Amino acid sequence: MAKNKTVYVCSNCGQESSKWQGKCAACGEWNTFKELHIQAETGKHAQTQARHALTGLGQQRTTPVKLSEINAAEDPRIDTHDAELNRVLGGGLVPGSLVLLGGEPGIGKSTLLLQTMLNMRDQRILYVSGEESERQIKLRADRLTQQPSDCMLVCETNLEQIFTHIKNTQPTLVVIDSIQTIASESIESSPGSVTQIRECAAAILKYAKESNVPVLLIGHITKEGSIAGPKVLEHIVDTVLQFEGDRHYFYRILRSIKNRFGSTSELGIYEMRADGLLPVDNPSGLLLSKNGEELSGISIAAAIEGVRPFLIETQALVSTAAYGTPQRSATGFDLRRLNMLLAVLEKRVGFKLGQKDVFLNIAGGIRVSDPAIDLSIIAAVLSSNVDTAIDRSYCMAGEVGLSGEIRPVNRIMQRIAEAEKLGFKRFVLPEANIKGLDPKSVSIELIPVARVEHALRELFG
Repeated sequence: MAKNKTVYVCSNCGQESSKWQGKCAACGEWNTFKELHIQAETGKHAQTQARHALTGLGQQRTTPVKLSEINAAEDPRIDTHDAELNRVLGGGLVPGSLVLLGGEPGIGKSTLLLQTMLNMRDQRILYVSGEESERQIKLRADRLTQQPSDCMLVCETNLEQIFTHIKNTQPTLVVIDSIQTIASESIESSPGSVTQIRECAAAILKYAKESNVPVLLIGHITKEGSIAGPKVLEHIVDTVLQFEGDRHYFYRILRSIKNRFGSTSELGIYEMRADGLLPVDNPSGLLLSKNGEELSGISIAAAIEGVRPFLIETQALVSTAAYGTPQRSATGFDLRRLNMLLAVLEKRVGFKLGQKDVFLNIAGGIRVSDPAIDLSIIAAVLSSNVDTAIDRSYCMAGEVGLSGEIRPVNRIMQRIAEAEKLGFKRFVLPEANIKGLDPKSVSIELIPVARVEHALRELFG
């Protein structure tokens, strides 16, 4: 007769060990091993059999097939009737995909998915809630829309019962809120543990792939901002979405961290209102300050995330260091790249910033990785340093090299068109990008620059 055994599992990556370890050899984290007691009948073979029994699938045997014989025709994507969500997903939900949505507590994850489900009236949807009662969800649904919905709702945390409901209702889309609250009776551990999350997610993945029904999961995050549970959870899902924003402000940002069916550089922006989350069609208008007063330390950059161009406001503050060591701080931008740009300003242009504090902020609370905003950051830092405002009619884009040259950026016409649409009169761009452009085809004045000092001379005279 098989005996029960005790194993230690890393709560960060899911690595198993027969004895406790202070440092995980797989992920390098400290004090993450948790003790788990596994009964003999809940071994790996028993768990696999239980998973097959749960889903009602997996009984058929697979056989190898030639790659040339596989039909690679893509299934039509499922429209979520949300332009921002469709864009981040890569065009809509892929049948049979497993999507994980994570975010801070109270940021609006459940609200986003619930209002999406209420708008998808052409689908048969099963909404499984493990955190809220039916009455709570009904009150939120009434606040989001006044139209009746055929979306089916069940409050359940038992995985076996969830698959029973799925078998009885035969939905075309399943939403589970949240994966950390789901537990299986075949596993002797509490909900939210590494083993429960791993096995429940594996069973749901098997159901999604073999039934061709997409499943949306909501996941909790840790205080470090990563998805709670084992790292294998992010590996097995097809798409990982991150819902970000400050709860004290009205905007929310949806970005893709992993996407097997689309780009990971797309960005969706929502505005939080009393009646739900409203997609923002014009993010530039949201991210730019409405204050017409010209202030030092502010410049406008034309950035691109995915296929979407938008204008952002870069804010810089340069002040004399109050203590011996000057501070360098960046919000929404890579701090190491900021230090590189400051070194370029000091070495190539001659501005001494070594004994001054430099603070940088990307307005709107978003994080931008587009190198085309380098020129705007340098302009904002210098504007604050000399306490001279940049004319609000200027918009700019350009990557700054270590030798002080302005390098060309991609998709310059989209950036120019966005600046022209919002009423800017002058656009500073790399000299290499002016080739092939007809300045007469746009109403905005194009100002090509080759080096940082040329751009600063144009902006400050």
